[in-house]
Amino acid sequence: MKKRPIAVDLFAGAGGMTLGFEQAGFDVLAAVELDPIHCIIHKFNFPFWTVLCRSVEDITGSEIRNSSKIKNQEIDVVFGGPPCQGFSLIGKRSFDDPRNSLVFHFIRLVIDLQPKYFVMENVKGMTVGKHKEFIAEIITKFENSGYQVNHKYQVLNAANYGVPQNRERLFLLGCRQDLELPKYPEKITNPAKLNTKIKNQLKIPATPTVLEALQDLPEIENYPELYQQDWVLAEFGKPSKYGSKMRNLSRDKNNYSYPRKFDNCILTSSLRTKHSPESVERFAATPHGKNEPISRFYKLDPNGLCNTLRAGTASNKGAFTSPRPIHPFKPRCITVREAARLHSFPDWFRFHPTKWHGFRQIGNSVPPLLAQAVAAEIIQVLNVKVNKPRSMKILDELSFLTFDMSEAAKYFGVAPHVIEPRLRKK
Repeated sequence: MKKRPIAVDLFAGAGGMTLGFEQAGFDVLAAVELDPIHCIIHKFNFPFWTVLCRSVEDITGSEIRNSSKIKNQEIDVVFGGPPCQGFSLIGKRSFDDPRNSLVFHFIRLVIDLQPKYFVMENVKGMTVGKHKEFIAEIITKFENSGYQVNHKYQVLNAANYGVPQNRERLFLLGCRQDLELPKYPEKITNPAKLNTKIKNQLKIPATPTVLEALQDLPEIENYPELYQQDWVLAEFGKPSKYGSKMRNLSRDKNNYSYPRKFDNCILTSSLRTKHSPESVERFAATPHGKNEPISRFYKLDPNGLCNTLRAGTASNKGAFTSPRPIHPFKPRCITVREAARLHSFPDWFRFHPTKWHGFRQIGNSVPPLLAQAVAAEIIQVLNVKVNKPRSMKILDELSFLTFDMSEAAKYFGVAPHVIEPRLRKK
């Protein structure tokens, strides 16, 4: 196959899975996402494809095709992570939770679009206890509609795929009845043995540590302008092998993404947080790998992995921000860029400049390197040879990064309150 295989991203968010599938060699010609802020950031980072600011509940396969470059082309894979909060291990579990109905819209669109393959990503909690019945119901719906599904579904930890973060997610893989089921990716890094005495004995490389992810990033304390803006021309340190990849100073041989033009001397997504003197003192006193007693924030261990980064919730559903880890060496919470490094987003990838949206976009996303590992298995069964693209992509719509929710909604022609506004505590 001379051209790159075609993919569709449902529940796309800011584009973690889109990027991972692009890195594996796919052209993700259409992405569907409800949140206008996520959509505008997605459009900034992937300006050459189509993002549809729509709910999956009221969009059809033909609309996705006709609103993008897909048209009547055969789609190779549809992927996405339908929100399924009713099965999250950290929230209320309810088999009849209406929030889980979005899973059935994912199934409907897969059947409507008729791709060769599909990948459904979801919370680990879906595999626990009675909730396995829900997975069985999903599999039955697919199998009654001309698809086969790997019944030996797996929960994959991003830390096994080069991501310096413990993050476990369920992946359900399926294909049309006439095709070969894809395999689950083999582990490529080992998070269990990070100490230097054992590193040389590993059959596969050790997972990058927090220190290796962050060591070359400039100290934001040296840049007071980061209290007003999220970027600055800064002096970077010496990167690790992982950091070099994130800065685009080196490139993996299996990375088939389109190169982006980016000045890697610019530090982005680094708006500073003003902590109280009391918080600074508590953060400084907290040992590595432990939770600060008052805030319950986790202090990162430089020689370990990041804990699971999570998104915030609307004010009517609890706290508006999720706990953000404490920097391993500075008495403060990490920045959005530091979170992006710990999530395997490259430095050219931009997020909304507000910390609230930036952390939400990372916490809601699949780490790109994990998505890439899964996508590479689809490439394998498609039996295609993907060539590395040479054309440089320009990300020049900087105004998109400044849009608030109302401006983003207006741009996409949707209601400004399609996402319930965030209410600040008084």
